[in-house]
Amino acid sequence: MERLDRLGWTAGFSFQAYGVRAGVRVNRTEAIEQIREYLPPGWKPSTSTIVQRLYSLAVAGESSRPNMRRFHLLYGNVGRLGRSFDLESLLNLFESDLKLYIAEESPRRVFIHAGVVGWRGQAILIPGRSLSGKTTLVAELVRAGATYYSDEYAVLDSKGRVHPYPSQLGVRERGTLEQRKLTVESLCGFTGSKPLPIGLVLVTRYKEGARWRPRSLSPGESALALLDNTISIQKKPEVAFPILKEVAAHATVIKGVRGEAESVVNCLLNRLT
Repeated sequence: MERLDRLGWTAGFSFQAYGVRAGVRVNRTEAIEQIREYLPPGWKPSTSTIVQRLYSLAVAGESSRPNMRRFHLLYGNVGRLGRSFDLESLLNLFESDLKLYIAEESPRRVFIHAGVVGWRGQAILIPGRSLSGKTTLVAELVRAGATYYSDEYAVLDSKGRVHPYPSQLGVRERGTLEQRKLTVESLCGFTGSKPLPIGLVLVTRYKEGARWRPRSLSPGESALALLDNTISIQKKPEVAFPILKEVAAHATVIKGVRGEAESVVNCLLNRLT
């Protein structure tokens, strides 16, 4: 850290999100506003100089040598997270690392890899990692009139209610790993503002041509399905287990392989009518 401290930082700020304090410092003041665009939903500025995680972004300047390029560098505490000629790629790395750190360390919230929408006063939660097809399904539900809550993390409180985590939807082009960002407005949808009880949990993955034939899960099976996608289960099991048990006991949980998202949307919404 002493070596990093001597690199000539010109600006920085601290903030908090979901009970976690973090800070950012840069060597070029103009980068501060750019970084703010990559902060997680619900962040708030902090006046504290004590943080749990400190990010240091060194933006490369012009080289004194012709035909020579310098790397941009990103550090998390004392470890180097990445270096790149492309500043945007480092900012995306900063965003994903910060969100994951908050999800692991939040003292009062449980984060689950999941998409979430609201429908008639209840939440539909779709647990799953990247490439499971949850974002596509969330987008179709929003187009059908559901309220958008998240396509990345379900954020649960001690009562098992899910809170909004409204980042832009990262939709992958079919057959590629490249994402394009969609706003809720582009789907003619709305973002939720209040916590909701979870009425339905859908454990699914996309398979081309699959026929939708879901089955109900027992409370034990339901808890295991949620646990498999819970970020903090190893670091904070004493916080996560009671909340997952509450959700599994009271929500309807179904599992099944699905085909195209449009073919299952009406079935899902009808379960909460």
